[in-house]
Amino acid sequence: MSQKTVSVSVELIGCEYRFACRPSERDDLLEAARYLDERMREVRDCTSKLLSLEAVAVMAALNVSNELLRQRRLSSEADLLINRQVEDLLQKVDAALSKAEAEEL
Repeated sequence: MSQKTVSVSVELIGCEYRFACRPSERDDLLEAARYLDERMREVRDCTSKLLSLEAVAVMAALNVSNELLRQRRLSSEADLLINRQVEDLLQKVDAALSKAEAEEL
């Protein structure tokens, strides 16, 4: 079964690109394009204006990839910390329940 798609036009540092996506993905695609456009403009503005569009895109892609990987690492570290804290709390609850049961006997 094929899903209906819509055509979406985005602009990245002055160049227009057209994409097809599901209607439910349209807003996410537009948000991603705005973010990428910002990153590409930052790269272009911080480097030589003579860089090709391809070079700007590759540099922006590397920056975005680096951000993603950094966030994944931070998220993994946070998950580990939270899991340890939950385990500690469960042990404390188990100990408190065991103590309460022992005192009832």
